[in-house]
Amino acid sequence: MEHDKRPWGEYWVLEDAPTHKVKRILVYPGGRLSYQYHHQRAEVWTMVSGVGRITLDGVIKDYKTGETALIPLGAKHRIENPFQEPLVFIEVQYGTYFGEDDIVRIEDDYQRA
Repeated sequence: MEHDKRPWGEYWVLEDAPTHKVKRILVYPGGRLSYQYHHQRAEVWTMVSGVGRITLDGVIKDYKTGETALIPLGAKHRIENPFQEPLVFIEVQYGTYFGEDDIVRIEDDYQRA
């Protein structure tokens, strides 16, 4: 199983198929992913523990355990965990390409933009 650590947390690839990719993503307390978009994939995020604060095209909303966010193709998005407990969510990517090089970073706390 593919696993990668990032400055904000870590992820595990649960499935990597020609039509989709599934990840389990852990965001540490205080962690925040880059504000980004994709040219070739859309995503669905389902919170499984903790609360995720999601920015979607400039609109910020908290998603609790069991809630799902739809991230359309090309939409600018970010998830963060400003809370004390770890955040875990499942990301399902669908589209035509799922490589990490399809991340266009607009803003990033870790100078990767």
